[in-house]
Amino acid sequence: MSTDHRTNATREEPIRAGVVGVGSMGENHARVYGELAGVDLAGVTDRDDDIAAEMATRYGTEALALETLCDRCDVVTVAVPTPVHYETVSTCLEAGVHVLVEKPIAETVEQGHALAEQAREAGLVLQVGHIERFNPAVQTVAELINDLDVISVEAERLGPPIDRTAPGNVVFDLMVHDVDIVGSLLDDTPHSLAAMGTDNGQYATATIEYDDVIATVTASRLTQKKVRALTVTARECLVEVDYLEQSVLIHRDSYPEYVADDGQPRYRHESVVERPHVDSGEPLRNELESFIEAVRTGSTPTVTAEDGIAALETVKVIDRLATGPSEGTDDTPPKEREVEV
Repeated sequence: MSTDHRTNATREEPIRAGVVGVGSMGENHARVYGELAGVDLAGVTDRDDDIAAEMATRYGTEALALETLCDRCDVVTVAVPTPVHYETVSTCLEAGVHVLVEKPIAETVEQGHALAEQAREAGLVLQVGHIERFNPAVQTVAELINDLDVISVEAERLGPPIDRTAPGNVVFDLMVHDVDIVGSLLDDTPHSLAAMGTDNGQYATATIEYDDVIATVTASRLTQKKVRALTVTARECLVEVDYLEQSVLIHRDSYPEYVADDGQPRYRHESVVERPHVDSGEPLRNELESFIEAVRTGSTPTVTAEDGIAALETVKVIDRLATGPSEGTDDTPPKEREVEV
């Protein structure tokens, strides 16, 4: 079967796609697969049979068992809870199916390495769903950053959950996006990390040191305003990114001066603000189109398994530093807040 799937990827026949886990994120994958040219949505599966049946009806496909889905598909999205990522992705790879797995790649770094090796040995594409890589605003900054002498990067991912509940913690659910973005923009790995958190993992901030660049990332489910922002400070300019608006502003030639107004000195600050063109588009559609292209051409995916592992390694350390008591007791030393990596 695996030979057939790899062969299909090089022809112009429709790619047969499936979705494993059709909760809120998985449903969107099913929707987009059904809209993409050259892709057939071959089926969906979910641990809840009723949800699988409902989504299959909604998107004009079939609800299938995982084994049957893998038998009918060339590619699948795995959008199941993180604790079962490893088992589910491994099953799909063993069946010869290319996989896009939602972030994080797995529950542990060791599992991530095992999946990467399994995909490599099978000659299959394993892409990790770090969707913000495909945000048009981020892609615009990625084109600019090589010409900049970057000093620092700041990222904020703030706001209460839509359903007003807070499952999991923000380091793995939210901050991991920005950890991946910063690492990819700088094309570097951290040298040291410092982190703190509060409110049972619902607010966390981390400072990450790279070569000559300091990054600060903050994630929160407590902030009563939705913010998705990235700021790059370079010697040449300041770049502001709004993920939600998909906009980029570049501030240059900023200078302060005092001017006379009716004989009274007044202060003003002027700068040149550029608004580079940002292509419009849904990040998820961009992500799945990129995944399908990697499968068709046998090329390296935009977000590799190794990228997913690197992000997971970093957030594992951040989570360890940010959670738990900071004060020592008679039996335990004070909690460390900073480590070399």
